[in-house]
Amino acid sequence: MGFDAIEVIVTKRDGGELSTAQIDWVVDAYTRGAVAEEQMAALLMAILLNGMNRREIADWTKAMIRTGERMDWSALDRPTADKHSTGGVGDKITLPLAPLVAACGAYVPQLSGRGLGHTGGTLDKLESIPGWRATLSQEEMLQVIRTAGAVVCAAGAGLAPADRKIYALRDVTGTVESIPLIASSIMSKKIAEGTGSLVLDVKVGSGAFMKDVASARELARTMVDLGLDAGVRTVALLTAMDRPLGRAVGNALEVAEAVEVLAGGGPSDVVELTVRLAREMLEAAQVPNPKDPEQALKDGSAMDVWRRMIRAQGGDPDAPLPEANEVTVVSAPATGVLTRLDAYAVGVAAWRLGAGRARKEDPVSATAGVTLHAKPGDRVTRGQPLLTLHADDPARFERALQVLEGAYTIEENGTPDLLPLVIERIAG
Repeated sequence: MGFDAIEVIVTKRDGGELSTAQIDWVVDAYTRGAVAEEQMAALLMAILLNGMNRREIADWTKAMIRTGERMDWSALDRPTADKHSTGGVGDKITLPLAPLVAACGAYVPQLSGRGLGHTGGTLDKLESIPGWRATLSQEEMLQVIRTAGAVVCAAGAGLAPADRKIYALRDVTGTVESIPLIASSIMSKKIAEGTGSLVLDVKVGSGAFMKDVASARELARTMVDLGLDAGVRTVALLTAMDRPLGRAVGNALEVAEAVEVLAGGGPSDVVELTVRLAREMLEAAQVPNPKDPEQALKDGSAMDVWRRMIRAQGGDPDAPLPEANEVTVVSAPATGVLTRLDAYAVGVAAWRLGAGRARKEDPVSATAGVTLHAKPGDRVTRGQPLLTLHADDPARFERALQVLEGAYTIEENGTPDLLPLVIERIAG
């Protein structure tokens, strides 16, 4: 059945509800090029301004999935679990989490993305490992999962192609911030991935896409409903991104920190969140008698999976990670308690040092980034190192230092006002 694009736009412009048939038609027609860019741009703006109800969002998500293929893991003899993070600063959790969950009894087929702006991307991080490959066919993905128990790789062009096209248009038309469009974009890809269960890590705070708990909760609830409506066991955690996660921000720097966690060490916040998400994934996947994640970090079994996974994707887990040519240190200007370290500013500094990209096609530096020597709540002494900035090109330091001015507060006897690491759990 054919529709008229203008009729669909006007329905939503006037606050009406789009029918299933209208949504199916417009998403398919736009993907095929039968609806013009400016018409879809107008519809996206109408959705941003007037919203969509649960049925419309579910239909929009299904329509995007239908424009491509769905992956199938039914040949595997263990339940599958996946995790998606809405992104933040120092969020390297996928790196230790995928092998950890595999070591505890589930298979983890994880399709990940690249960084944009101040938020890092898992694939950029892993590509700092010599030889490691992000692009695998579905046959290769199955091979890696059977060998290692987990795979982390790039999504193929065949998954929800409508999403790629619509996302690019949202990016240039000021329509990124719509919760129905964010939720359907994330969930169309995750449902098409074919995983049996999904845990969502929805970040909250200055370094996250969602700055406050209320909007993060709305996004999480919308995504959990979409997963459940599609038959995927889905749960979400709202987690803190008002300060960076861990002590490393940047590609190779974060891989080194992830390896520390897999070796039974690493920063307490990274370990705590990794273990909590692993337990959620094992429960959502309904793994019978799973191994305890804390035990799998201690006994080396998670590290064994990591090494097999890296090797199976062409990487050398023993190769030294690349290091920056130049470093500069930011020292504490006073003695006292570090009460605030703004995640967004640290993320922008890492980006300006070369760790991130402004456009999808930009290259990234494997070695650029920021090391944190103190976290909010720590006592610091005047003159001690607070941050180390890493870059290949020393000309990049000036702009990174500019954004860090005013990004931290040291008070003689202050106490930090921080979000709890795990704020809330949202389930069906």
